[in-house]
Amino acid sequence: MSNQTQVTEFILQGFSEHPEYRLLLFGCFLSLFSVALTGNVLIILAITFNLGLHTPMYFFLFNLATMDIICTSTIMPKALEGLVSEESSISCGGCMTQLYFLTWSASSELLLLTVMAYDRYAAICHSLRYSTIMSKAFCSMLAAGVWGLCAFNTAIHTGLMLLLNFCGSNVITHFFCEVPPLLLLSCSSTYVNSVMIVLADAFYGILNFLMTIVSYGFIISSILKMRTKEGKKKAFSTCSSHLIVVCMYYTAVFYAYISPVSSYSVEKSKLAGVLYTMLSPTLNPLIYTLRNKEVKAALREIFPFCRN
Repeated sequence: MSNQTQVTEFILQGFSEHPEYRLLLFGCFLSLFSVALTGNVLIILAITFNLGLHTPMYFFLFNLATMDIICTSTIMPKALEGLVSEESSISCGGCMTQLYFLTWSASSELLLLTVMAYDRYAAICHSLRYSTIMSKAFCSMLAAGVWGLCAFNTAIHTGLMLLLNFCGSNVITHFFCEVPPLLLLSCSSTYVNSVMIVLADAFYGILNFLMTIVSYGFIISSILKMRTKEGKKKAFSTCSSHLIVVCMYYTAVFYAYISPVSSYSVEKSKLAGVLYTMLSPTLNPLIYTLRNKEVKAALREIFPFCRN
């Protein structure tokens, strides 16, 4: 330990092992980043300026779009820089900042998807009491709880990461700062960090997923009990977009993180990273707008030239 130099900056490996794909990847990532930012900003504008969209479902969608912007904006600038330069370095402070905002936005999105599933459950299974159950105060409390709880949880993980010593290799085998590859670089004990990761996986990955499944179990049961086809179609259309987003996001999360740090796979983690930091924020606004007449109508009011 005394003969090793303390690490002051990290090198993001990115996709340097495939230099022949740099130009292609840069074009793809820049396109995804642009579409993600544009789509989520448009959703925020549509919900903000249309009073008809000031409902619980769109309030949570507003929060989801904000989380997507934070997530992709935290990762993409540095990832794009790494694709145009031979070596992408990041200071320890910058790495921890990136880690904090990425973990905060990603974990918040998982928790918010569960809240949105409960909102759809209340709307379909308790439609007569929906406005009472999902009051403005309760929705605000749920959103604040999601942001606050995840900020606190992320602060714990980032704080524990700051206590580690990095004095060997400084090459992060990823295109952004992430917990598993950072733990592999530590030259001090990571036992506490690993325990906290398992607890976080159990809560965000497994418990939230089960609560979402239970909510949709009640929703599907309630829809099947409806007598008219029109009623079933309308009920399903109100939650189909959310269900698609849930399946897409949890697929990436389970693929990447519901596994021990010791079995960490570089290629698998990079692929999952692309899915939930780039592809998911890009597809979310497309899924919600293409399948939602109200959002499309709100966007036409803001941008009249798009009416025809």
